[in-house]
Amino acid sequence: MNTGSGLFDPDQELSGLVAGSAHNPMDLLGPRWQEDRAMLRVLRPAATQVWLDTEAGLMPLRPADATAVFEWRGAAATLPPHPRLVEEIDGEQRAFMDPYSFGLRIDGVALAAFAAGRSREAHGFLGAHPEVVDGVAGTRFAVWAPNAARVAVVGDFNRWDGRTMPMQGHGDTGVWELFAPDVGPGSLYKYEIRNRDSGAVLVKTDPYGRRFEVAPGTAAVVAAPPAHPWSDGEWMRARAAEDWLHAPMSVFEVHLGSWRRDAAGAPLNYRQLADQLLPYVLELGFTHIELMPVCEHPFDGSWGYQGTGYFAPTSRWGCLDDFCELVDRCHAANIGVLLDWVPGHFPRDAHALARFDGSALYEHEDPCRGEHREWGTLIFNHGRNEVRSFLFSSAHFWLDICHVDGLRVDAVASMLYLDYGREHGGWYPNRHGGKENLEAIDFLRELNELVHGCHPGALTMAEESTSWPMVSRPTYVGGLGFSMKWNMGWMNDTLAYFQEDPIHRRYHHDHLTFGLLYAFNENFILPLSHDEVVHGKRSLFDKMPGDPWQKFANLRLLFVYQFTHPGRKLLFMGGEFAQGAEWSHQGELDWRLLEFPCQRGIQRLVGDLNRLYRSRPALHWHDFEGEGFEWIDCNDSSQSVISFLRRAPAGFVVVVLNFTPVVRHGYRIGVPESGVYREILNSDSTFYEGSDITNGVHIESAAQAAAGRPHSLELTLPPLAGLVLEKVAG
Repeated sequence: MNTGSGLFDPDQELSGLVAGSAHNPMDLLGPRWQEDRAMLRVLRPAATQVWLDTEAGLMPLRPADATAVFEWRGAAATLPPHPRLVEEIDGEQRAFMDPYSFGLRIDGVALAAFAAGRSREAHGFLGAHPEVVDGVAGTRFAVWAPNAARVAVVGDFNRWDGRTMPMQGHGDTGVWELFAPDVGPGSLYKYEIRNRDSGAVLVKTDPYGRRFEVAPGTAAVVAAPPAHPWSDGEWMRARAAEDWLHAPMSVFEVHLGSWRRDAAGAPLNYRQLADQLLPYVLELGFTHIELMPVCEHPFDGSWGYQGTGYFAPTSRWGCLDDFCELVDRCHAANIGVLLDWVPGHFPRDAHALARFDGSALYEHEDPCRGEHREWGTLIFNHGRNEVRSFLFSSAHFWLDICHVDGLRVDAVASMLYLDYGREHGGWYPNRHGGKENLEAIDFLRELNELVHGCHPGALTMAEESTSWPMVSRPTYVGGLGFSMKWNMGWMNDTLAYFQEDPIHRRYHHDHLTFGLLYAFNENFILPLSHDEVVHGKRSLFDKMPGDPWQKFANLRLLFVYQFTHPGRKLLFMGGEFAQGAEWSHQGELDWRLLEFPCQRGIQRLVGDLNRLYRSRPALHWHDFEGEGFEWIDCNDSSQSVISFLRRAPAGFVVVVLNFTPVVRHGYRIGVPESGVYREILNSDSTFYEGSDITNGVHIESAAQAAAGRPHSLELTLPPLAGLVLEKVAG
């Protein structure tokens, strides 16, 4: 309630308000009382007449000195705290409630944390929040735009007229706020921003929006508060207590819009995906799904990696509650959900973050720091406190509100290096003269501390392609603090090796062995991701050399190599049944291929590898530790065969891989213990459409030394195939 001696000062300046330059419209608009008198001033630029709605009837407001402003003066008892009014526009009357009778509600402590770069819940007070204030339902809008002379909220509720609802500035914080009565969920809105230096007027969507129009629309949508009834308490408690360093983790990477489509060719929504994707993932035995970015994004072809809505699942496939239903259903099925998240860069789309208030707000002003020329995007200014709060809050939103189990952070290398993707002269060094991006490094460390400190059991994974040290080591020992790191070196070496004709593989044997020199320097994930099956790189199946039989055999061997090699596993959708064509986001996977036996064989093998990996601790317990791996023979380059042990505290398995189409009879390998062994997986089995060259049910060791071991097995190695053996009797 406004009171004071200046209420009726006739010299108050209204021209700035009408001209769209007022920083504090609440000083000029709304109701005021002084003793037994009251005044109401409203801004209605499109109205020809405005009335105050009272118990005694409609009382007209008179035009003030400034165009578009109307005033009422009368007895204090006549004016309620939140006046209701009626306006006439183009001959039609419409009731509304004055927004300037409601004060500011954002807490000063929250604003201080935001300004200090310490907020992880900025989405709780910035953005659009339906609320009930003094019994009046409406929506509180708030946005950060420090270089604006004026900000107004515009939407379908005010005819997108930026003159009608200017917002109130919160001192020098750069935050603007306004409660809009009678505006509720489903309303479309944006912010109209006038830059204080240039006077340019920009119309921007909400950086903190919880929902957006379906593309190509770009307006934010007022979203109802999340209402999903979570039922995953047991999962969350178990996740917090899990020893994830020694637990199996096999990830199925998915692009939700192109995994499968309905009969009309439309993508499935989040709830349909829960019905169809979950049974599929369970049947294949994966422990987690990783979703390519679901943050709202304007361009389908970016696959979500150029996001504009960092607090909103894309409306292409449903709303926030729908997305939460998908996550909840995954947890009920004991499937974890990982989310691709992009805190390094964002698109230039004029309606979104780029030069948000007419200045370089979220990005750097200097193009040497602020532009990612290779991708045509803008780089977040990780040294700016409010930007850090924005990104910390986004991470917290997905983990807290949506219950996701981890974030895979995209393009970490581009964040770490000032010269990433830049030619000489296109960058300048940090304050120490180096090429390291100190602000981004500090941001990543703080991000990981936030995730691990506030969300027990949640994981962070870095897509980092360089030799930066200790990416997955704790910050307190100087690391970046990620839980895991994608092993891009393993991926590149492995795919390069497999694309060689088997006759030439002997000359590239180091591609199989070199990775073990650094395999335990980090907590590695072995990725066969979407990036390897697009842009002319060909599908995994099509990368394999040879005739069709050899292609399938090579692909089966690749998967055995991946699942027995130290490190967590990741496979992009379609690879699990040997999709022949490159992945395209514009359609669904080629499910018709499962009509063919060889494709079904690949799919069965992936399921069995997952079950073997999860059921045998030797294949996962020490994925990140050297004691879990031991070469039997890494030197047989002439025959392109490698053999090794995988160990756990309770036992071991033997792995033998033959990378040529030649059957190796009488192949002897050393083993650590005498006894009877058996094949627990053979990728050449007829069950996988192989040639079914096996070693029978039991393989008894001999007291014959081999490769420095006193006991050995004599095996027949099937062509282009992998064997996994375990000891079954002493």
